[in-house]
Amino acid sequence: MIRDILVKLESDKPHDPALDYAVTIAEAFDAHLACIAFGDLANMPTFMMPNLPADALAEIQASSEKSARAAVERFEMAAKRSLVSTEHHLVTQGGISPGEAFATMARRFDLSVLQQSEVDGVNNDLLIEAALFSSGRPVMIVPYIQKAGLQLSRVLCCWDGSAPSARAINDALPFLEKAETVEILAVVNEKAKYPKREIHSAEIARHLERHGVKVEVEIIPASDIDVADSILSHAADCSADMIVMGGYGHSRLREFVLGGATRGILFTMTVPVFMSH
Repeated sequence: MIRDILVKLESDKPHDPALDYAVTIAEAFDAHLACIAFGDLANMPTFMMPNLPADALAEIQASSEKSARAAVERFEMAAKRSLVSTEHHLVTQGGISPGEAFATMARRFDLSVLQQSEVDGVNNDLLIEAALFSSGRPVMIVPYIQKAGLQLSRVLCCWDGSAPSARAINDALPFLEKAETVEILAVVNEKAKYPKREIHSAEIARHLERHGVKVEVEIIPASDIDVADSILSHAADCSADMIVMGGYGHSRLREFVLGGATRGILFTMTVPVFMSH
């Protein structure tokens, strides 16, 4: 069950789609909702630091903290209207990176919720990567254009027979059990890593049916470079409310780098995406 949720607040704008969406998840599961807001200088590019006088840095710090406190106030108001239990965490001292701070805190929650990054706007790429690969918990990424709350008429589960996709589907079971219809989507191509008998989804569909989930299966072809586009196009065609998929990446110098399909989904997503690694 989803009993404990963590959401990262956006301090620089009054409308926060991740917060609004997280509140509706908390309502659906009668869950506790915690937030974290960053009011420090960690998001400032490091090349700017040596070039600014101390008083300018102090002013920027004060402004950042003020914006973060305002975001926490909006969080408390939104949660109060929904009667969900809450707690807030305000980070005002540097020390560790926001990604490390968020991933460390997310380990104590059932689910973390973040907004998708925007071009020339909110940049949550490093936090999403940290939460996905370092928290050991699932992550819900909410599009910056999202307006509706949690809807579960049709949930699209991406399946390729891999451990990350199995983990994601298992972690998403609380949502799948509430969904009206769940579709298992297998995107196949000539370079598929796993045997066709696994990719073709019959076994995972039967597993979900044993949990009382109403399941449909769809198999579509795609080239390697078009996997993300194929998933998003199909999600639009079937009016999916949510996408469930494994998060893929590889380690490089102690940092994880997102795989191509994962990166493509996060860049062009139009519905919330539930990911596990």
